[in-house]
Amino acid sequence: QVQLVESGGGLVQAGGSLKLSCVASGRTFSLYTTAWFRQAPGKEREFVTGIVWNGRITYADSMKDRFTISRDNAKNTVYLQMNSLKPEDTAVYYCAMSKLWSAIPRQQTQYIYWGQGTQVTVSS
Repeated sequence: QVQLVESGGGLVQAGGSLKLSCVASGRTFSLYTTAWFRQAPGKEREFVTGIVWNGRITYADSMKDRFTISRDNAKNTVYLQMNSLKPEDTAVYYCAMSKLWSAIPRQQTQYIYWGQGTQVTVSS
């Protein structure tokens, strides 16, 4: 059974930075696509970014200039560095792992394992 545990969320002022972590256990972490999604109050969950086994990355257009995904296979950890945060970035951020290994789907239905989420709040 795979477990994903996110951490690093919190309250930050607009313009600030946060780095989220997602630690995976129970599966060969490095082989499968891992992604970050977020869900703001009253909105649908949306794709943020994803990374595949060879390091290829995809970002949502609105976040590619401010967010950076990375992974440390030795630590079974995926990170999300978020810079120049805006109040509209306020959301619960989720880590997810796909059943795929070469694609980075943007549909949450393509991801079979999810973390519990970590709250990010950006004040104006």
